[in-house]
Amino acid sequence: MNAPAPEAMKRAEGRALGPKARVRSVRYAHRLVQPPSPPIVPPAAPRRRRARRPPEAAFANTGRLLISCPDGPGIVAAVSRFLFEHGANLTDSQQHTTDPTGGTFFMRVEFELPELERQGPELEAAFATLAARFQMDWRLSYAGRTKRLAVFVSRDEHALFELLWRRRAGDLRAEIALVISNHPDLEEAVRPWGVPFRHVPVTPDTKVQAEAAQLALLDGVGAGTDRGVDAVVLARYMQIVGPTFISRYPNRIVNIHHSFLPAFIGANPYARAFERGVKLIGATAHYVTTELDAGPIIEQDIQRVHHGHTVADLRRIGRYVERVVLARAVAWHVEDRVLVYANRTVVFE
Repeated sequence: MNAPAPEAMKRAEGRALGPKARVRSVRYAHRLVQPPSPPIVPPAAPRRRRARRPPEAAFANTGRLLISCPDGPGIVAAVSRFLFEHGANLTDSQQHTTDPTGGTFFMRVEFELPELERQGPELEAAFATLAARFQMDWRLSYAGRTKRLAVFVSRDEHALFELLWRRRAGDLRAEIALVISNHPDLEEAVRPWGVPFRHVPVTPDTKVQAEAAQLALLDGVGAGTDRGVDAVVLARYMQIVGPTFISRYPNRIVNIHHSFLPAFIGANPYARAFERGVKLIGATAHYVTTELDAGPIIEQDIQRVHHGHTVADLRRIGRYVERVVLARAVAWHVEDRVLVYANRTVVFE
């Protein structure tokens, strides 16, 4: 008798072992033959990180004109022609009017001009003539001069840390030059960020002296240079700022508070909001004036809440909204996007 063919033997063996064994034999068949080893490739040289260009260099030739004046024909044309005749390239222009027939006109113009720092004084002197013709209130901002901020804080750290993080990430084009607090609690938390922390205690009996000490600290930033503190941010600073302090920084002190005011004034507003069953939590960022929490509003936002949220939930949501709203307002301020008018603001995108 002839011997069975090898293929027939394999089929018979598979029927004897059953389908699972056949699958198992196929599954492990790859172990019998080892694939060839991959060629040895020497490791690539580490890639060199490209050094970040500092903001001052990136915006060294960028200027911003901020203008408000009585509305009338020819303003945009005159400003555009002036910049063209002085060799500037207009890159962004935004306008707003309260009333095209006799209202107030607002304008923000961003442009590029080679060697702006050198040409700036001459440009400003020439623009003054045009500004007088249209009765303009105006200023030229040099984008390459990074603004310096002083942040005031009490015990709540969320708004302060948001600003510090955005500055480190490059989302806030400003230098946080100093943190001042009426409590020492956050000193250790601020130290890793490399920002000076100064504790200035404030009591009802020492408030005047404390504000004098705070102003002295602000004056010490950039002492001996023309670069002091450009703006003050009250990042949950739980003290009322006096009129002397405010007069030193008009429309340059940004405050944040929850938007329950004036419905839930005073301590523990979230507990009272919970008892009242609020459906919205919000925050307001505004410039500080001598009228408490009534200065020109820069930014606001809200988050919806419902009956299932606890008081702790409301506080957590409130902290989030405050962080975001304050960060937006400060960013818009340092980017020269805010114009103040009659206790209101025009905020250009």
